[in-house]
Amino acid sequence: MIEKDKLYSIWVYLQAEPLFWLTLTIGSYLVGDYLYKKSKLFPLVNPVAISILIISLVLINLNISYERYFDGAKFIHFMLGPATVALAIPIYKQFKLIQKEALCISVSLVIGSLFAIISTFALCEIFKIDDQVLFSMLPRSATAPIAMGISDLIGGIPSLTAIITILTGIMGASFGTFALDFLKLKDMSARGFGLGLAAHGLRCGGQTRLPERGAWRLRRRRRPRVI
Repeated sequence: MIEKDKLYSIWVYLQAEPLFWLTLTIGSYLVGDYLYKKSKLFPLVNPVAISILIISLVLINLNISYERYFDGAKFIHFMLGPATVALAIPIYKQFKLIQKEALCISVSLVIGSLFAIISTFALCEIFKIDDQVLFSMLPRSATAPIAMGISDLIGGIPSLTAIITILTGIMGASFGTFALDFLKLKDMSARGFGLGLAAHGLRCGGQTRLPERGAWRLRRRRRPRVI
């Protein structure tokens, strides 16, 4: 009984410390990344999705509020800005390739962005979705911080946009590769850019293991869908 009380006291102390939630976040992602590598980079074993699942289970089972968790993990949120800027490095390394295909990139970017916006709008109209939810969904294919900012500007709900954006990224990361295989698209640059156009930053982690394809994806990640 004494040992049980000691363990409980230690747990109460740990969960009260912000460092615990930061460690949980990093540890969850490392577990997801380990499983992703063990699966030989199988798309459905997405490290981000796995880490979200682990953290969600911990918070739900221990009845921890998101605000309390975020108070400890907000350092990672802060680092999102510098990490996004750092994506310029692999882009710079492939700059000659990007220059060579500038026309293809520009045309694909415009068409892909317009298609994402128009298709989202059309589906919301078909299913009679509320305007505020519609505005929250429109920037779903931009990277999360940009999408939330756009959502706020056009009258959406930034928190809802964040959820939709993450789901968009996970779906693209998990099923995008299968779709491209089905279409028999072999060109690595085209595959990378297409995945980045549809699934933004959440697909960058795995894709940047392949330098050329990753650069095309990272370039797309820095462009918002809605301007």
